[in-house]
Amino acid sequence: MNLHEYQAKKLFRDYGLPVPPGEPAFSVREALRHAAALGGSAWIVKAQVHAGGRGKAGGVKKANNVQELEACVHAMLDSRLVTHQSGPRGQPVHCVLVQGLEEILRELYLGMLVDRGSGRVAIVASPEGGMNIEEIAVHSPERIRTFTIHPALGLLPYQARQVGFFLELNGPQRKQLGGVLAGLYRLFLDKDLSLVEINPLIVDGQGALQLLDAKVSLDGNALFRQGALAEWRDPSQEEEREREAQRHDLNYVALDGDIACMVNGAGLAMATMDVIQLHGGRPANFLDVGGGTTVGRVSEAFKLIAGDTQVRAILINIFGGIVRCDLIAEGIVQAVREVGVRVPIVARLEGTNVNEGRRLLKDSGLSIVAAQSLADAAAKAVRAAQGK
Repeated sequence: MNLHEYQAKKLFRDYGLPVPPGEPAFSVREALRHAAALGGSAWIVKAQVHAGGRGKAGGVKKANNVQELEACVHAMLDSRLVTHQSGPRGQPVHCVLVQGLEEILRELYLGMLVDRGSGRVAIVASPEGGMNIEEIAVHSPERIRTFTIHPALGLLPYQARQVGFFLELNGPQRKQLGGVLAGLYRLFLDKDLSLVEINPLIVDGQGALQLLDAKVSLDGNALFRQGALAEWRDPSQEEEREREAQRHDLNYVALDGDIACMVNGAGLAMATMDVIQLHGGRPANFLDVGGGTTVGRVSEAFKLIAGDTQVRAILINIFGGIVRCDLIAEGIVQAVREVGVRVPIVARLEGTNVNEGRRLLKDSGLSIVAAQSLADAAAKAVRAAQGK
């Protein structure tokens, strides 16, 4: 689960981390009130969306006076911000963060994440932060370094000093960085985070560090013990079909292809998408209906993928182990009749009760193409999507 920047900064403040003053606004009037409270004659307005690249996409603006602030907030609110991470439809903007101006001497990059390779929490740092950090990663990878934290020992003082030297900080700044890293690590563990990204971490006009930006993601599997943070969830920032899938305990991720997939088992789903691409097609989604599914869940899963307007064909690939093929078939028949699917359907069933499942599909009177193997199913789905 992702947090908005203003939510992440509230967490930072709770842990004593240096964050510049700023307040979220859901209306122009509220933004003007916050600007008056912050003082000064110019402010920064930042669109609150779950997507990176806001600066380059016009989601971060400087307002040099009250009139510009009003116009800027009015233009952002209830718009859709399209960034390189948001997809072509963009993300809706229902809130902006109003911040005072900060004098910036240097921009750095600091992150903390779960490193799957080492199985540890890792610090990622670069002395060259800002909007071009992706280019730094490509063209100057030596300017980005990872420091892993031993889970039994925790963050050690020498590691904080290592990060500080790599970021080319002076003595007082390295000391402050030690406190920042210690606070971030406590926050990371306390709140079951999976990612913290601060880009930029700045050296301000007084030579002190400030966390100017904030991106925070929580481990969705741990939300049951983070009830207060779970209430911060913003469904408007989530893909509609993914949100619907969660209501039915389905594992669904929208993609940009035109062949919808319904599979049981994450590994089989990945393999199915790979084989579709091997045959020249593009999967429209990842959808794992799970091992202990029901007719109702299968029906809901099918409705989910059938409602995607970019889909040109549907591939069903089920290996009946825990889940029975006849249950899958019942769900498919029920959903197709309810939804009225108008695109070709290719089905490959194997495993428990496979003969009964195939019989149900055949006797349904529906136009479903049977396949004998995964390769056969993928090839038929690709041809169907291409209108062949």
